[in-house]
Amino acid sequence: MTKTAPSLAPADAAAEAVKAYIRMNRAKLAADGELLAMLLPDRFEAGEVRDLQRYIIERLTGETAALRAERDALVGARDHVVRLGEGVRRAVLDLVDARSFDEAIAVAMSAAPAFGAERAAICIESEDGVAPTGTKGVRLIPPGTITAILGSDGMMGVLAGGGDLLLGAGGEACKSVAIFRLRIGRETPAALYVLGAEAEGHLESDEAAADLGFFARALERAIRAWLDLPKL
Repeated sequence: MTKTAPSLAPADAAAEAVKAYIRMNRAKLAADGELLAMLLPDRFEAGEVRDLQRYIIERLTGETAALRAERDALVGARDHVVRLGEGVRRAVLDLVDARSFDEAIAVAMSAAPAFGAERAAICIESEDGVAPTGTKGVRLIPPGTITAILGSDGMMGVLAGGGDLLLGAGGEACKSVAIFRLRIGRETPAALYVLGAEAEGHLESDEAAADLGFFARALERAIRAWLDLPKL
């Protein structure tokens, strides 16, 4: 037994044909403002969208601009990562090339711009306020500060403040403060390598943590070698 399609009234059949045409020709419809105005007279007369074609074009233009901004941001982030990696490699080579302990410390202090930061410091916990190395550029901080910030085993962290304590005068302007524990020796005081950037969140990416953490490991080895301390 065969089934036949139900018959439609002429008006209903015409409506279905129009719907089918619209489904198959959406792009052509979107480009025909006059036809849209005929199909949506209430919306056009109410002023919700006086020119739907123009509305669609403006919306697409806005979406395109947003995509371009996102693309530019990704390109900028990639370029920053590349520059950071290159800066870390140069700084590590400078550490290897240092001819004195003071020169190795100076490399760490001067590396901030290459790392996307404005300030750098080496902080050492001290009971009596006397730097064990006697080297300029080393800041003294109260005992227990590093454990309070990183915990007993943490190796790095990023703070939104605290630059005045860790970086000294002007450090309060830093909104992104990256800190790295330096494991110099079993008997040496706890120490940190600190970088401060004035741009909020500037040092918080995983790539920055990996690259800067690598430099911190190289720095602690350079310090250990110049102090003639055993390997850990």
